[in-house]
Amino acid sequence: MRTFLATLSLLLCSWAQAGPLTKSHSQGKFSDAEIEATIKAKLAKSKIGKEGFQVHIKDGVATWTGTTSVMQHKGAATRMAKTAGAIKVVNNIKVSEQEAAKAASNLSGAPRRVEVKPASKQN
Repeated sequence: MRTFLATLSLLLCSWAQAGPLTKSHSQGKFSDAEIEATIKAKLAKSKIGKEGFQVHIKDGVATWTGTTSVMQHKGAATRMAKTAGAIKVVNNIKVSEQEAAKAASNLSGAPRRVEVKPASKQN
């Protein structure tokens, strides 16, 4: 019981130091500065942070710029901005020509050949 009360006390103290939520948090609307700070914090923790992407926020719209050699990083940047509170995302990240060609070949109309091995018998 003492441990529980001590933990609860620590949580209440840390909440009081953090202060109340801003008005925008309670309404689900975030300022451009809040959105940008959230994205930059997420970017610092993410694998795509090493890509050197730039993001600019204006009126809740996040605009990404940069280049990548990994197609999925472009989508990750879009999702990151949306979860940070952006109302719209303009993704101007360019994918390298080599990666784009690779993706296009995967989507060509030719069916892929798959080899299925028979299941081995168990004794």
